[in-house]
Amino acid sequence: MAENDVHVSFDTGGTFTDFVLQDERGDIQIWKRLSTPDAPSDAVVTGLTECWGHDLSAVSLVLGSTTLVSNCVIERKGAPTALVSTKGHADVLEIGREVRYDLYDLLIDRPKPLVPRQWVFECNERLDAAGTMLVPLDSASAAAIAADLGRSPIRSVAVCLLHSYLNPKHERALAASLAAAHPDLVISLSSDVAPEMREYERASTTVVNAYVRPVLEAYVGGLRDVFAQRRFAGTFLMMASHGGLVESHTAEHLPVRLLESGPAAGALAAAQLARETGRPRVLSFDMGGTTAKLCVVQNGQPALGTEAEVAQIYRFKRGSGLPIKVPMLEMIEIGAGGGSIGMINHLGLLQVGPESAGANPGPACYALGGAQATVTDADLALGYLDAGYFLGGRMKLDPDLAHRALLEHIAKPGDLTLDRAAWGVHDLVNENMAAAARVHIVEHALDPRDFDLVAFGGAGPVHACGVAARLGIRRVIVPPLAGVFSSLGLLAAPPSVELSRSYPTMLGAAPWSEIEQLFDRLAADGFAVLEATGVRRHEATARRRVDMRYAGQGFELTIDVAAGVADWDALAEAFIAVYRGRFGRALPQGRLEVVTWRVGISGPARRVGLPRWEHEGTALKGERPIWIPEVGRRPVPVYNRYALAVGARLRGPAILEEAESTVVAWGECAITVDDRLNVVLDLPDGEPYRGEA
Repeated sequence: MAENDVHVSFDTGGTFTDFVLQDERGDIQIWKRLSTPDAPSDAVVTGLTECWGHDLSAVSLVLGSTTLVSNCVIERKGAPTALVSTKGHADVLEIGREVRYDLYDLLIDRPKPLVPRQWVFECNERLDAAGTMLVPLDSASAAAIAADLGRSPIRSVAVCLLHSYLNPKHERALAASLAAAHPDLVISLSSDVAPEMREYERASTTVVNAYVRPVLEAYVGGLRDVFAQRRFAGTFLMMASHGGLVESHTAEHLPVRLLESGPAAGALAAAQLARETGRPRVLSFDMGGTTAKLCVVQNGQPALGTEAEVAQIYRFKRGSGLPIKVPMLEMIEIGAGGGSIGMINHLGLLQVGPESAGANPGPACYALGGAQATVTDADLALGYLDAGYFLGGRMKLDPDLAHRALLEHIAKPGDLTLDRAAWGVHDLVNENMAAAARVHIVEHALDPRDFDLVAFGGAGPVHACGVAARLGIRRVIVPPLAGVFSSLGLLAAPPSVELSRSYPTMLGAAPWSEIEQLFDRLAADGFAVLEATGVRRHEATARRRVDMRYAGQGFELTIDVAAGVADWDALAEAFIAVYRGRFGRALPQGRLEVVTWRVGISGPARRVGLPRWEHEGTALKGERPIWIPEVGRRPVPVYNRYALAVGARLRGPAILEEAESTVVAWGECAITVDDRLNVVLDLPDGEPYRGEA
């Protein structure tokens, strides 16, 4: 790196905001501080000042990820939003899908739309299924909508007109009319946000984008202003859900693409680890203070999907949330975080989550006003965490407050000892995460026993052995700087963009030359977007994908179009191979249809070196009694991870501490440090981590 070429990344989570700084010599510095949920940018600015300083003139690149978008939707804290639909389609959000996510629940709760029915307006216009105009846009109808908006508290508008993904002319004309009447109105068009078929999904995605856009514009714009005041003249990029970096202005206009911003960075870092260590299959396990996420990584690439749900009423029940149709890494929220609250429920059973103490007031042991018993309190009571070495000693934990919360809310109501209450919380959250992970992996027709588990986040290495054992996984890998691994992933992530366009076409219905032109138009748009991040065209690479199905089916499979695919027959072969692999058979007489065409453009990934640890001093710090299932309290050695050099070999049970995280190895596992400074835990056969407290 050149002089005055400092790179900084930050990952804003629900509990902590993490920072990684790479200076002009390539050296890595890390920092971590509590998030500020009511004003997320405050933690970013304060933490950046603490880890670097006020003057940012030497910083050439700032990379960010955030949970602000998803939290804004989940907590319903977005801007007052309206929806404009084609006349006769105002109920699209209420009708939703006709599929019930629980067939046998007569009192089923459906996700409440972000836009109340009184703020849905109908515009007199109509396109047919080919994008041809049937009814021209009625200027009087547009004027009436503008007048109604002027009498409402609306700050943001989502425009989703029928079949506009094929022809955006009416949406753009309507947007121009509304903007002329209300210059301060924020307008999101479905033809820009999600130009794909299926009206409900497209409308839902556009509404979410409109709902959070004023919030994210204030957040990103505010950060950009502060950076400029501190003499920052470099590039500011944000992580998108598909695992690529986008220019900050793009993030402002399309915030729905940042729904899984933070978790995507971690999954990308885990994929890089898999490539560097030659591991064909790994599970990315990211457990922080608020949530835990899992992502399947095969052949060094995380799974990339085309739709997801946010704000689910019932976790893991597809259809109970708001559908989002944008490219994003396929991740599942597999459980709770360190701040998840444990309690004895109305049935007298132990329950952990989904409520979380977050950063404010936080777990009881943080001594910031929290009184509920959390997973972090349980981990501290079990001896897994050192009260005096949390965040490397910068933050002290209070064991007495943790014990009091566990006794009051779990031990006494459940007639349990303190140890049994704490172990119950820890064990239950491991079981919940393993059960959810198992379902997710099996749905991909995979066997979890074929994977290695890459554990990171502040709480991931604490719980990794328990989760792995329940899944039958025999190898756990904890990367260096595990507590800020997502921020480290930001530094290595490439700028990239994913573009799509629905254009239903039967196999062979058009000359392949027209298909090449369609791909080329998408690629040209992608190159233009990527150039704003500083990537030159000759540095970028393109990849093609399509959503295909047998004609008459309701859903599609996403197929990678390899570089050698240059005709319809080759595309058909690729689809049949994927279809047979997923369902075990193909339909010999079935006609094929391509529904959506996709192009991804990526810039070069950055190289991030290993942290430079001096490995000075004695690795063994001492002993600490911890709870070991089927054994009880037992003193185990505690090691300073920073003093462990490449090739170090240890035996469990043991504790390995670094400033941002703690590795807990319960059983008689083999512990080694590989040439990338990863801690590798080889677990014994069987499942030794269950047991009564």
